[in-house]
Amino acid sequence: MAPEAIKHLIEAAIPGARAIVESEDRIHFQATVISPAFSGLSMVKKHQLVYQALGDCMQSEIHALSITTLTPEEWDSACK
Repeated sequence: MAPEAIKHLIEAAIPGARAIVESEDRIHFQATVISPAFSGLSMVKKHQLVYQALGDCMQSEIHALSITTLTPEEWDSACK
């Protein structure tokens, strides 16, 4: 699976999301997802939103996914 396809799935499913997805082998992926929808949610809930966005791909095309989830404020703070 292409990183761009994962990016599209995440951004289409999570309101206001911006996803940065990278992979060296198209099986193992790293995703940073920034969305206001994460505000007030636990890390587990944030990750569940990402997994739900990817649906069946998590059981077939994606072998491993490392996820970082941030609100826009957390992203801005991390980039300073």
